[in-house]
Amino acid sequence: MKLGFEESQTAYTSGSQSARAWTEAWVKAWAYCPHCGSARMSQFPNNSPVADFLCGSCSEEFELKSQKGKFGQKVADGAYKTKCDRLDASNNPNLLLMNYDLKTLAVVNLLIVPKHFFVRDIIEKRKPLAATARRAGWVGSNILLGKVPESGKIHIVRNGIIRDKELVLAAWQKTLFLRSESLESRGWLLDVMKCVESLGKRDFTLEEVYAFERHLADLYPGNQNVRPKIRQQLQFLRDRGFIEFLARGIYRLKS
Repeated sequence: MKLGFEESQTAYTSGSQSARAWTEAWVKAWAYCPHCGSARMSQFPNNSPVADFLCGSCSEEFELKSQKGKFGQKVADGAYKTKCDRLDASNNPNLLLMNYDLKTLAVVNLLIVPKHFFVRDIIEKRKPLAATARRAGWVGSNILLGKVPESGKIHIVRNGIIRDKELVLAAWQKTLFLRSESLESRGWLLDVMKCVESLGKRDFTLEEVYAFERHLADLYPGNQNVRPKIRQQLQFLRDRGFIEFLARGIYRLKS
């Protein structure tokens, strides 16, 4: 994998158009599919509704977002209704986030958020465009990246260092079990996963996760049995190999 862009790939005079052409050409030339490991991905025609790239081997779709600086807690995305309609669809795209350096014309960071981490709670509805706007009334969306567990942010390139492909593929497979769950079930699992990760250590206790009871109750006001629900989610994560049971009330987050 080569991190540099090829300036000859674009004839645009606009900086943003050039950057888009550079980043898309780079993904097409160098990015591999994290689902099946295929060495190349093909590009959809311009202005496709959601996705930008497709793996010809496994049919996974990918949406690319790129910018100079690091992404914050929110990532601006497309039409809110389109995004919500595709959340539970088989062709809902995975998200590729790229940071690049214009001085060196190179990729600095590339991470992927697998589509099974997308639930309605991380899609924020933006205000409609003003009546004076060219697309008056259009409603966009934000992806709330801060709500995604760290296990859902898989780095392919980090701070200019290319991560070993086998580690990327393993990280992808680690959470693939989420795809078989409904949107509602995934919501609970992702929130408990984020709570566990926020403890900042591999070994943790059930009581430490219970400390998030009020937080989870606020997220799910209709659930009056939060503690049993927490235990249920931990058991499910244990059965799927995301965490392991060490002793009564003691767990370990698998690396």
